[in-house]
Amino acid sequence: MAAPAAAPAQPPPQTTLNPRTTSFEFAGPLGALGVTLITPLVTYLLYFGCNPSSGCPPALGSIPARISEAVSSPDFWASLWDGKAVAAYVAWYAFCVAAWAGIPGEWVKGTAMRDGRRKEYKINAFPTLLMATGFAVGQILRAGPEGFTFIYDHWVGLVSASVAMAVAQAAYVYARSFEQGKLLALGGNSGNFIYDFFIGRELNPSIGSFDIKSFNELRPGLILWFLIDLSMACKQYVLHGALTDSMVLVVLFHTWYVFDALYNETSIFTTMDITTDGFGFMLAIGDLAWVPFTYSLQARFLAFAPVQLGVLGTAAVVALQLAGYCIFRVANKEKNDFRNGKNPKHLTFMQTQRGTKLLTSGWWGRSRHPNYFGDLIMAVAWCLPTGFSTPITYFYPVYFAVLLVHRQHRDDEQCRIKYGKDWDAYCKIVPWKIIPYVY
Repeated sequence: MAAPAAAPAQPPPQTTLNPRTTSFEFAGPLGALGVTLITPLVTYLLYFGCNPSSGCPPALGSIPARISEAVSSPDFWASLWDGKAVAAYVAWYAFCVAAWAGIPGEWVKGTAMRDGRRKEYKINAFPTLLMATGFAVGQILRAGPEGFTFIYDHWVGLVSASVAMAVAQAAYVYARSFEQGKLLALGGNSGNFIYDFFIGRELNPSIGSFDIKSFNELRPGLILWFLIDLSMACKQYVLHGALTDSMVLVVLFHTWYVFDALYNETSIFTTMDITTDGFGFMLAIGDLAWVPFTYSLQARFLAFAPVQLGVLGTAAVVALQLAGYCIFRVANKEKNDFRNGKNPKHLTFMQTQRGTKLLTSGWWGRSRHPNYFGDLIMAVAWCLPTGFSTPITYFYPVYFAVLLVHRQHRDDEQCRIKYGKDWDAYCKIVPWKIIPYVY
């Protein structure tokens, strides 16, 4: 089923519609190049620095010799590429595309873009997740836990395949962004290849009605994260003959997050990733490689280093997770209700000169980004089941805090441009940026 076409009556001239980008993020092209190289590298390092063979982490004194030996060995470089893993990843991505095309779904409109159009998106990510879950559970029931350890056993090859897919997609959408009539991202039209390739030049690259950015945001990487966790749990059972309470918690928490995100698929269409950022290497590597292969670090660690929490430890971690989730979900519901003209809690707000309104009570009166606060609490809860034998499994909340502070600065800067003096007045009413009374 094709999405209904939507076109503005009189689009603005291209020079007005796609102005040249004059300000940079990530310290400009040099910073963008650094992140482009470092992101895949860190994804690999989290494996080589935390595995049953080398330790988690390896002995510090052995690291220089290990690195020197690896980079000088042709066998090491050859081991990064795994034909079976590549075939499996391509098949997985093809399954996601086929599910998007074949599973019926409602078409919904996104927010209005600069050219007056509102893109239409097919909503069927949750049924795709259910189908993938059915196949995975069926395989486990048919072949036992040992029949679903492929992801654990071919980890490095799958990472390489996902990185290759990200590079290929980023190159493809960058090349196509020069076609006539493309709507470019305001932040990705600098004219510098390195920067625009990383940030994303075209706002919403599509193939027909297939929107590449929103598809990658939820389906191939996020669902794969859930399947990776299942594979890690199966590997723990195969290696140790049982599942620990810590593994069960991690898998349940991640599953909850993934199922919730895909069930609420329409909520992503008001996020900066969709409305503001172009689709380039930054989002491609994040969606396809970073999310599934770094967010599952705790489950992979527990597969080879099981931890038992006990009743009290389990209860404490669950309570923290529930607190974070409630803040995250309630805050997002308050925002979405208000944007859709609903105010069931009778929240107070501030009227701006632009004609829009800013919430000043509820969770949005406690912090300008309360959903980020809930996210951070959940990030810590996901790591606590791994215990305290290694700092590496706590990489996620540290990275996530840096990411959210960066996003908060981006949000505030754009809002200051958008609302002017009204934003300064709003910040006096709601002074806390993410964590109430702390930051």
